[in-house]
Amino acid sequence: MNTLTPRTSEAAVKNRYSAAAATAEPALCCPIEYNPNLLKVIPQEVIDKDYGCGDPSQYLKAGETVLDLGSGTGKICFIAAQIVGAGGRVIGVDMTDDMLEVARRNAPIVAERLGYSNVEFRKGRIQDLTLDLDKLDTALADRPISTATSYLAATELASELRLTHPLVATESVDVVVSNCVLNLVEQHDKRQLFQEIHRVLRNGGRAVISDIVSDEDVPPAMQQDPTLWSGCISGALREDSFLRLFEDSGFHGIRLLKRDATPWQTVQGIEFRSVTVEAFKASQRGGVEHNQAVVYRGPFREVLDDAGHRIRRGDRTAVCDKTFQLFRQAPYAEHFELIEPRVPVQPQEAKPFNAMHATIRHPRETKGPETTASTAASQCCAGSTESCC
Repeated sequence: MNTLTPRTSEAAVKNRYSAAAATAEPALCCPIEYNPNLLKVIPQEVIDKDYGCGDPSQYLKAGETVLDLGSGTGKICFIAAQIVGAGGRVIGVDMTDDMLEVARRNAPIVAERLGYSNVEFRKGRIQDLTLDLDKLDTALADRPISTATSYLAATELASELRLTHPLVATESVDVVVSNCVLNLVEQHDKRQLFQEIHRVLRNGGRAVISDIVSDEDVPPAMQQDPTLWSGCISGALREDSFLRLFEDSGFHGIRLLKRDATPWQTVQGIEFRSVTVEAFKASQRGGVEHNQAVVYRGPFREVLDDAGHRIRRGDRTAVCDKTFQLFRQAPYAEHFELIEPRVPVQPQEAKPFNAMHATIRHPRETKGPETTASTAASQCCAGSTESCC
């Protein structure tokens, strides 16, 4: 059996997907049902030669800027173009020339059918979203690599391009999506891949990733099989490790949107299934004290969030303004009651949040210590003929 090295594994992926851009290969994808109305404007060639294991596009919103990692012939990009609308923008990144050729050739057709153009395709490796390979190709056309000196010069040129003309700028997109591609990246590059996803997202942005995961560790012998690797099998992360990489890369609010009960494939007793994960990027600013509190509604006795806050059901828990604003948003808002201070704390008066603050916020901290007011009963049963009590 042929064995893989980091160099040959990437070559195996490029070769197989180059061939799949010419002739459809059903073995490269799971059966997925896409919204048929969104497929009508997409040329059949794109649909037949695009591969995936999920549909992250269904979680997009109008007006967003979307980055699709491993965009292939562009199906997810062209679906996303319709969801985000003329006011949104879609960027596809792929490293395979044959896939990019199909996507770029069909982009004007889709744009004409939609009546607007909001999709572009860029050449790059998804674990290195700073290096624009089209720009590097152009620069090296006049300076081919033939000696050690020219190789070092090319390395310097690549470093310069990363700084001056990044493929995807830092904090420039609202949503990163990917459809069965992260497992094709070498294991030693996966941490950098997740860090790159985090880098390009704006604060408050999110990743929605569909991929293949395993229920057990994939043994080294399987990882050395080029067919299993390029077939989205042996590069799969164990499902808990997949989620932990999001956590380790600084994401919060990580959750499984979809997990297939039935494995896509079982190889040597190991189950490989499709999952779709959503993860958010939080603001990196420090927390300040605004006398706010949150109450966890349940159903669990207590929860531990990604920042380490342990919040018990029903308790009026003291939080900083950063956490308070975070809990206003998805995916947290439905689980918490948010308690604002009666007298708002002005930004110029806010002090750093004391992490040693008592976990429980006394009601007087939000009502104000001098409050002595009494009020009549509120109209809790407004519109009802029955007594409130």
